Order: sequence, then C-alpha cells, then structure tokens
Amino acid sequence: MRMCHAPLRYVTYRFVGGSVAILVQQVHDAAVFGIEFVRTNQTTGAIAPSGRRLCRALSRHVLSLDTGPRAILEVGPGTGAVTRYIAARLGPRDRLDLVEANPRLAARLERTIEEEPALTGRTRLWVRPVQEQALADYDAIVCGLPFANFDADTVRSIFDQLLGALKPGGRLSFFGYAWTGAVELLAPSRAETRGVLRDIVRRHQIGRELVTWNVPPAWVHHLSAEKGAGR
Repeated sequence: MRMCHAPLRYVTYRFVGGSVAILVQQVHDAAVFGIEFVRTNQTTGAIAPSGRRLCRALSRHVLSLDTGPRAILEVGPGTGAVTRYIAARLGPRDRLDLVEANPRLAARLERTIEEEPALTGRTRLWVRPVQEQALADYDAIVCGLPFANFDADTVRSIFDQLLGALKPGGRLSFFGYAWTGAVELLAPSRAETRGVLRDIVRRHQIGRELVTWNVPPAWVHHLSAEKGAGR
C-alpha cells in the first residue's frame, strides 16, 4: 500500500485554519447570545453559549445504539452549541426535532442545519415556545431553557409536558447554573420556582454531574419519567 504524506506546512495550515474557523464561529455565537440576553433575558437565560464540557454532559443520553431509529428533541437550542454535539451522536436512522422560541436564534439554527451534514434532511425546527408545540414521543430530550427565570406554574407545566413526551426508558437532561442559590437570596420571588425544581429533581432524577469548566459552572440533571425515580 502506498502511503502519502502531506507536507508539514500544509498540515499546519489546515489545522490552524480549522481552529480559526471554529474560533470565529464561537465568537460569533457568543456575540449573538450576548445581544439576545440583553434583549430578552427572560427567555434567554445565558450570557454565552454552552461550553463543550456542558454540551457533552447534556448530550450524555443521546447514545448511538443499533436498536432502531430514535427520536431526539432539543428545547431551547439557542445558537446550536449543544445541537452540534447531538448531531455527532445521531445514528443513520435517527431524527432530531428542535424547538426555539427566539426567531433570531432560530435563524442562526437554520444556517447550522444547512451547514451540518449530520443534521440536513432529518431535522425539524419549530419557532415557538415549547408550551405551544404538540410533541411526539422521544427517546431523549435535551433542554436548555432558563427555568430559574420562569414562574413556578410555567416550570411545572413545561416539565409535565417534557416528561410526558418521553418513551419508556427515555431520558430528559437539563441544566441549572451553580450560582442559582445565591440568585434566590437576591431575588426571593424566585423561591417558589426553585422549590418546584427541587421537587421535580427529587422525584425524577437518576443522576447529575457538575460541570466546573463552564461559564458559569453548571449542574446537569438527568431525569426519568417514571414516577418516584430518584427517591
């Protein structure tokens, strides 16, 4: 077999060029996120896209298995940081649904879907709040909504909807920033929301992981729909 070796100069250029492209994309996504945080901080709860370690943790249960086609849902994908990690875990017959309420972030997502071969042709994007979207049944759900910004009734309603959309054995993963306890002290009105989240986690959590290398650090919670899970 004949081995072809590219000149070192070409390899270095290709690596640096790829790194620059990734950096430009990250800077652009961060800028978009920052603008939307200022515009709509009630529904855009992050000041920057999720870091790679947080993306990896959130997509933990999106596993590529030879058990037939799977349905995956991502709620609140933003600029698509986690979506790209999900795409890498999709099997050839899997499909992905995205629900994003912010039309400007959704426009960025449309470009991501067009540019990412793993997403093209099997990804649907709905531009509306998840509460207004009729959901199918899913093997895994990844949620990036800023629950700490919502009132208690909205949080309870969304979790009822998402847990109800899981297939038997399905998993729902979401995250919350590690600083939310301090925020609650500064904003006592959020205490009821915090209580609802604690109750949901207590009844449904099957695992969690702390992502310290994220801005800011975050807890990722993995839930099961089975009643009494995590007791």
